Amino acid sequence: MDNINKSKKKRNKKKTTSILTYWTLRYLLIISIGLLVTALFTFWWMQQEAMSNRMQTTGLLAQEIADRSVDTDGQLAITPNLNKLVEDRKRFFKVTEEMCVIITGPEGELLYSQPPMTDEEMRYKLNDSLTDSRTSEYKAAAAQIQGGQGTLGQVLVMQSKRSLRHIPTEEITFFSIIIVFLIILSWLTIYLLSIKLAKPVQRVAAAAAQISSGQYNIVLETGAREREIHELLVSFQEMAGKLQQFEQSRAIMLAGVSHELKTPVTSIKGLLHAVREGVVEGEEAGEFLDIALLETGRLQHMVADLLDYNALTAGMVAVRHDNLEAAPLLEEILYQWMLTQSEEVNKPILLLPETPLVLRGDPLRIQQIIVNLLGNSLQAKTPDRKLQLKLELTATPQGQAEITVTDNGPGIHPDSRERIFEAFYRSSGKQSLLRGLGLGLTFSRLLAEAMGGSLELGSHPPQGCSFVLRLPLAES
Repeated sequence: MDNINKSKKKRNKKKTTSILTYWTLRYLLIISIGLLVTALFTFWWMQQEAMSNRMQTTGLLAQEIADRSVDTDGQLAITPNLNKLVEDRKRFFKVTEEMCVIITGPEGELLYSQPPMTDEEMRYKLNDSLTDSRTSEYKAAAAQIQGGQGTLGQVLVMQSKRSLRHIPTEEITFFSIIIVFLIILSWLTIYLLSIKLAKPVQRVAAAAAQISSGQYNIVLETGAREREIHELLVSFQEMAGKLQQFEQSRAIMLAGVSHELKTPVTSIKGLLHAVREGVVEGEEAGEFLDIALLETGRLQHMVADLLDYNALTAGMVAVRHDNLEAAPLLEEILYQWMLTQSEEVNKPILLLPETPLVLRGDPLRIQQIIVNLLGNSLQAKTPDRKLQLKLELTATPQGQAEITVTDNGPGIHPDSRERIFEAFYRSSGKQSLLRGLGLGLTFSRLLAEAMGGSLELGSHPPQGCSFVLRLPLAES
């Protein structure tokens, strides 16, 4: 079975190729095909241009022969030097040997030809009107011989299309060298570019492999001149740093959670053991059981916090968006909270606007946030004075209801202000005095954001601290 799975994995594993090989071969093939197609089109165009130019030259030669075939009396006369004239013009116009000069009389009779041919052979080569070649392999240029009595005859100069389209070997060789040079230059450019791009990708891949093996402390050389590569390297370096920080936070969080959960369990176990073994009896045993119940409640509260936090971060908590009158809601929340408080807490001051505000949100979640803020203030109160809380409700120009909760406690240390909403974070002073998981503010902020609002640390008051809860106002 293992061998079957291994063979399946081996078949499913795709064969990979390096960037250098993949890009070099791929784009070299594309550029080579493109240049070859361009070369073929250019070669065809050069042949067409050569044939057009040579036909013009052939026409000039035919016209010159026609002009020289008329004597001073305006009569048709084949000069004895015509053969020499034709050979001279062949060399002058660089015309090939595959050329035929024919002079016919007014009735179409053959008067002169080079190379020599009979009248029958001439009519076999020319069409019935004796103005062009009979076959498509040849093209002819014709010129009328004009004398004193009108048209005396006709001169035809024929050449094969192959010779008209002929491109000298030197030009073909030079053109081929240019194409090969362009292909080599393109390949060299792609090769150097691939090396340039592959190096940072290889560094990032090596760093990713280190991260996957649990080594987060990586250092990447980010001094690339190209902006995109520089941004890639810098972003990856920052991501590695955040992963390292996250891993450290996770380790600290696990240690903290384990400690916080272990403490009440140990306490409960010790209390119950003392009662079971008869170490304490009577009223004292009852006190031990009450303490054990209290510790059980704290343990239950911490587990509930963990479950709520995980459910909200996973998007499994449903939040309502009801239209709520803010003032009655705040008054009810404060009333219920004060029922469970001792004399060490003064009655909170509630400041309401003159105009009633209607906000959108979940009343249960709003109460959960505010009670959490009030509970934090109660936990952080100084023992030398009573806790005084103030809640102020206002409307912002941005269309939000703003609920500011302020206390007269010791405040938040400046070093902790930026991290106060991090999950499982507690300030150093709080860690030694209070027990909890440090999820209250994180969970409250997530709830506020789920209702379309926000929860922030307010401006630093002269005494204590303040938190600002913003929720959207209902549309009128």
